[in-house]
Amino acid sequence: MILQRTGLAKLPLHYGKAPRWLVTRMTKLAQQIVTIIIDEYGQEVLLQRISDPYWFQALGCVLGYDWHSSGVTTVLTGVLKNALIPEEHGLAVCGGKGKESLKTPSEIYTIGERFGFSIDKIKELYYASKMSAKVDNAAIQAGYQLYHHAFFITEGGEWAVVQQGMCTLDRTARRYHWISGGFKSFVAEPHSAIVGNAVRAKVLDMTAKKSESCQKVCVDLVKEKPKRIMHMIESERPRYQRSLEEWIPETIHSSRWKKYVIEFLSMPITLNWKAVKKAYEFQPKNYEELLSIKGIGPATVRGLALIAELVYGEKPSWKDPVKYSFAYGGKDGVPYPVNRKAMDRSIKILKQAIEQAKLGKKEKLQTIQRLRRFLPSK
Repeated sequence: MILQRTGLAKLPLHYGKAPRWLVTRMTKLAQQIVTIIIDEYGQEVLLQRISDPYWFQALGCVLGYDWHSSGVTTVLTGVLKNALIPEEHGLAVCGGKGKESLKTPSEIYTIGERFGFSIDKIKELYYASKMSAKVDNAAIQAGYQLYHHAFFITEGGEWAVVQQGMCTLDRTARRYHWISGGFKSFVAEPHSAIVGNAVRAKVLDMTAKKSESCQKVCVDLVKEKPKRIMHMIESERPRYQRSLEEWIPETIHSSRWKKYVIEFLSMPITLNWKAVKKAYEFQPKNYEELLSIKGIGPATVRGLALIAELVYGEKPSWKDPVKYSFAYGGKDGVPYPVNRKAMDRSIKILKQAIEQAKLGKKEKLQTIQRLRRFLPSK
């Protein structure tokens, strides 16, 4: 069970690469841990743990990585990709950081064949990978551009996603967790977790329950001829630009950020009209089908949402969907009191895995010592 919790923890955007000596040791230790967890609890439980931001963060710390670095996402998933052997563990990781993320479709196909999946199943996994990325890049607009996409697959066909976006303006990162079977639709609050260190005053969240009516209007809009949408955008852009500044609180500390918010949440100058035409010809039945159309990106999503609000009165959600913190809480109650139950649950599984793993004595002692840092004082 994943506990919902609102809170913040610093996760600055770090550049560069982790040293080879550290990654090598992280991989060896991770391989022992995941092997024991899969043997003791099964592949699905490991998948569930990976989709839990508490456990994921704790694992990164146990393996010796900086708890507050954005690199814990990219390095840890890269380590797991090397540590998990499909033939041995029945679980594989596709994709990764930057250019590696572009290899996800071909890697899904390779793993699908290795696991004996049907073509339909492989296409289903393609779709899950594509839609999870599309949602976090276009349906949720908080100023973060995805640069990392890791897709976990079990031999039973279950999957999980850990992906991350960056905002170079204030050098922060935001991580998104997904797991199959944990949601009804890709566009109806599908995440198991969204974690980050900055809560934005205004975020377009088309996956929120509050956006359901707005979603329906957007679908109806693309069923109209594109020229009508073009006319509405031209007529509403000036009025929207004036009203948007009123929505942005003066408490936002940076005038640079305030200007950026206006830019990325304003009525777009133009849309991808080829994609809009494609949507008109396709006549999507629901918002997920609309979002899945190639070319329907952030500008088109935003433009349709703003028309739905300004012309038809169906407002989307402007609340930031960040719901989880990167840590269990602080000993001083900041950002909130330590969640001992969540910590103990994660520690128990990790500690059992480590104690049973076939590690050298020195490495084992160092690992247990790292775990003790997470234990709350009684």
